[in-house]
Amino acid sequence: MQDRVLERLRAEFLEMPGLRLTAEQAHRFCGVERAACASALDALVQEKFLCVKPDGTYARTTDDDVSRRRAAKAALPSRRHAS
Repeated sequence: MQDRVLERLRAEFLEMPGLRLTAEQAHRFCGVERAACASALDALVQEKFLCVKPDGTYARTTDDDVSRRRAAKAALPSRRHAS
């Protein structure tokens, strides 16, 4: 059961970059017992997949890196009009 909860949480956080959930929200989201969910969240924090933010939400550890990235700007060739 614990492995299923771990994989479910991992998959949801991978699928939705920027996702932040409290322990209560994660519990309702996964539909499992609070204790099992809390244990899975703790395991994901220990393996450094998730981190706990100051507001108590869980987020992917790598999400901070993603939010700092900016889209690259491409230089487009100028169009020349035929005379």
